[in-house]
Amino acid sequence: MAASTASRLWLPRPTASSPSPRPPPRLARFSPLRAAKLESVLSIGTHVIPHPRKVETGGEDAFFVGDDGGGVFAIADGVSGWAEKNVNPALFSRELMANSSTFLKDEEVSHDPQILLMKAHAATSSTGSATAIIAMLEKTGTLKIASVGDCGLKVIRKGQVMFSTCPQEHYFDCPYQLSSEAIGQTYKDALVCTVHLMEGDIIVSGSDGFFDNIFDQEILAVISESPGIDESAKALAELARKHSVDVRFDSPYSMEARSRGFDVPWWKKLLGAKLTGGKMDDITVIVAQVNIVVIPDDEGAIVEREKGAEKVTVAATATASAEQKG
Repeated sequence: MAASTASRLWLPRPTASSPSPRPPPRLARFSPLRAAKLESVLSIGTHVIPHPRKVETGGEDAFFVGDDGGGVFAIADGVSGWAEKNVNPALFSRELMANSSTFLKDEEVSHDPQILLMKAHAATSSTGSATAIIAMLEKTGTLKIASVGDCGLKVIRKGQVMFSTCPQEHYFDCPYQLSSEAIGQTYKDALVCTVHLMEGDIIVSGSDGFFDNIFDQEILAVISESPGIDESAKALAELARKHSVDVRFDSPYSMEARSRGFDVPWWKKLLGAKLTGGKMDDITVIVAQVNIVVIPDDEGAIVEREKGAEKVTVAATATASAEQKG
């Protein structure tokens, strides 16, 4: 029996078409895999050399360093004039720095060095006074500074000094100072600065015994020749100490004294003499370098960052154990 017409109808078979190429996978906007974070942190080196006549007591400078935020450091220089009143000038500076360290994580401070100075000063019960500087680096790379008096700080970038604090003084050799007496200065008198730092920037901070005895070009030379921050701090302190006891060295201190009208007697001037020499003092030096570390949010995330003109891709999985550069 013949097949029905319907059973012989031909229907075209669907042909398998080539699959269209798929775009490469992309992280969704709200993907749980987030980019790693880049944070600024400080590597810090320190060195202290007391006044030649105060070696046994450790001198009258004090300092502390910490890892709060991206890093923090502070220096206080006890005012030696209190010794004439039978007061140990070191007690005030040391207590001021101890209190600064204690209040570092206080909620009211909130990474503000000026507020930290306020709370540390208010809690200091020792008799005396001190100049002081506190510097805090935020993880975003912003350096916050508060200083009272003539402890100083410089930022070096690519072999040049690109920022310096300015000393505060009532008159030559009499700086602003935080004091146990009501007539002294307070945190409200502090010089407050904000500096945006980059990876590789070097911070050099110190008491006036350091900056009174060394020039900027010497600082730059020592930094460039030293293998690391610890070596830099030690070399800078030792060079300043060498200058401080050299009566023939025309130091920044002696040059400033002459510019303010202080000099040798007139009869010495007739012989061609002039006021020269370093200034013997306690010398405290802190050297810090800004480093960028990668903090992965999630394993496998990828982040891109600009480093100079070169675009660098960093895999978080490869840097989960990234260490701070020295």
